[in-house]
Amino acid sequence: MEKIKIITTNPDRQEYWKEESRDAEEISDCMHVVNLYPELRKQKITGFGGAFTEAAATGFGSLTKEAQEEFLEGCFGKEGLRYNMGRVHINSCDFALGNYTYVEEGDETLSTFDISHDKKEIFPLVKAALKKHEEGAGTMGEEEAFSLLASPWSPPAYMKSNKEMNHGGKLKEEYYALWAEYYVKYLKACKKEGIEIKYLTVQNEPEAVQTWDSCVYTAGEEGLFAADYLIPALRKAGFSDVEVFIWDHNKEAMYDRAKESFSVEGCREKVSGVAVHWYTGDHFDAIRAVKRAFPEKKVFFTEGCVEYSRFAESGEVQKAEMYAHDMLGNLKAGVEAFLDWNLLLDEKGGPNHVGNFCAAPIMCDGSGGLQKRLSYYYIGHFSRYIKPGAVQIMTSCYTDGVEVLAFLNPDGERVVVILNKGSRDFALSIRENGGGISCTAGAHSIMTVRFV
Repeated sequence: MEKIKIITTNPDRQEYWKEESRDAEEISDCMHVVNLYPELRKQKITGFGGAFTEAAATGFGSLTKEAQEEFLEGCFGKEGLRYNMGRVHINSCDFALGNYTYVEEGDETLSTFDISHDKKEIFPLVKAALKKHEEGAGTMGEEEAFSLLASPWSPPAYMKSNKEMNHGGKLKEEYYALWAEYYVKYLKACKKEGIEIKYLTVQNEPEAVQTWDSCVYTAGEEGLFAADYLIPALRKAGFSDVEVFIWDHNKEAMYDRAKESFSVEGCREKVSGVAVHWYTGDHFDAIRAVKRAFPEKKVFFTEGCVEYSRFAESGEVQKAEMYAHDMLGNLKAGVEAFLDWNLLLDEKGGPNHVGNFCAAPIMCDGSGGLQKRLSYYYIGHFSRYIKPGAVQIMTSCYTDGVEVLAFLNPDGERVVVILNKGSRDFALSIRENGGGISCTAGAHSIMTVRFV
């Protein structure tokens, strides 16, 4: 008889990853069914993770030794979220302590390139995460090593039309080749430090003119830069295995951007995928549109957070459900990887050099300790149990009162995530080929059901 494990987070009952084990049974109920179809398969999962910003590294440095270990285990260890991916920023971003680059202003040879700024706090945190992941990897059945994605927010000011890192501006055409070489130097500097970058995005949020580090590209400009400058420079330097993603911005425009960028000669052939954020709403069908039009392309979710500018008054349940709803919808639509924004923030939602604070699933408490928010536990219902190499399997559900997603892990385990954002309970009979369990999805709760 197959064993089925039910993991529940129900804030009303103060239950967080509460686990129970039951034997599978024959399901005769036909009115409350969630069906699993393991033979009907979709995309393969690369993994889950978050961003190693300078803000996160600064927060980590403020923790006690005990809290630092708790954080590392909580994000990258077997007892925590089991993250196997991370994002780093090339040059500064808004969640840095200020604008910075790796070269002296006006250096048109990159002879002054020096990555020592990141070696102070960011790289030590990355290395600590890699070590913690390695300690637990052998017991988690993971197929892949820890992988990192890197994104720039802005080139140096002298390469841009507005002569500053903030407030948008464009990369000048005469600097396309030099900026591509900048990425290469960054990859080499990381590799020298024992940090391998597996993925690159061309530009963080290329349609956003921000008060912080930003740079604007049209879809055609981004496609041209990727196809004719960045990827050839990577290949020439021996980084042909580094995968490049375009867009790295909100989902509502991803299909139109991808269509235009991939129309640039050589872009579709050379670029690996499309990266997306969540700040303009669900738009799960936009992911499906990209997957249908460009089935060979990956889609990574690379950033999302609960912004204080829009959601300061939202409660912890609403914040957690925002994460779970978007994760579930993205993954169901075909996303292969989920990368949260800051891995760690201080008690104010920073530090941040422009004041656009936000929440994070783990935050410092101001006295050297940590606070794990409810969103942390909701994320764990995905990242702890859907393993790298898992494939999404199709499901059917009798009601729209719950949201359902299922995966087949490489070891044969089936994993079902069930989110109930509503105010009433739902009876469920989760079955595969006639067998399974009957259970209840409580109001404002999330469950992971494992057929082991």
